[in-house]
Amino acid sequence: MECDVCGQAMWRWPVAPTAWAEEIWSCLWCHSATHVGGEWFEVSRPPYLPRDMRWERAVADGLPVEVSHAFGVFDKTLCGIQEAGMSPSDDWWSPERENACAACRVEADVIDDRWPQAMRGEDARVSVARSL
Repeated sequence: MECDVCGQAMWRWPVAPTAWAEEIWSCLWCHSATHVGGEWFEVSRPPYLPRDMRWERAVADGLPVEVSHAFGVFDKTLCGIQEAGMSPSDDWWSPERENACAACRVEADVIDDRWPQAMRGEDARVSVARSL
């Protein structure tokens, strides 16, 4: 599947089959997501979120507590750290915080710059509701 935001190839997440089978596709370049199937939508494309509202703070036993890392995709931080049991917290990761990982901040800026201005509007990405 091609990303509707940047045109790059997307990666399909391995999902266990269910009655409401939904495929989740992620773009490795701009980190947009597309959900196909499921109970409510045939195609669901979450809109652009600014970098301070896009990433959760990563938590894992092996991460130093004095540095705040952004949880990316594939169970890694944006800067590439992978720890067993890593997960996103319930808190947003803020690149503006004093203890924010500098490498995560750089990567968040790079990813944000990959979203064209035309794709940042609330209605820029089209979701298609299932017809009943």
